[in-house]
Amino acid sequence: MLIIVSYDVATSTEDGEKRLRHVAKICQKYGQRVQNSVFECQVEAVQLLGLRAELLKAMNAEHDSLRFYFLGNRYDAKVEHYGVGDSRDLRKDTLMV
Repeated sequence: MLIIVSYDVATSTEDGEKRLRHVAKICQKYGQRVQNSVFECQVEAVQLLGLRAELLKAMNAEHDSLRFYFLGNRYDAKVEHYGVGDSRDLRKDTLMV
């Protein structure tokens, strides 16, 4: 299934900047960055559980926010892209985590 992960990490402290980098690295393991704090991730159900658990552990719920958008397996007609930045075919690049 295709999911979109977006996050907002408070970076007013050094700890926040570390969290931001850590959250981005976790997301990069599962998908591709499409905007600064937005990732497209092609995952199986078990991978989603791992991704969610890692991100929830890394974030600070009092200062940060995290969103998951579930587009499912038939997402081709639900996603449009215009402008700069090539998107790779996530179906061909499935991650084995």
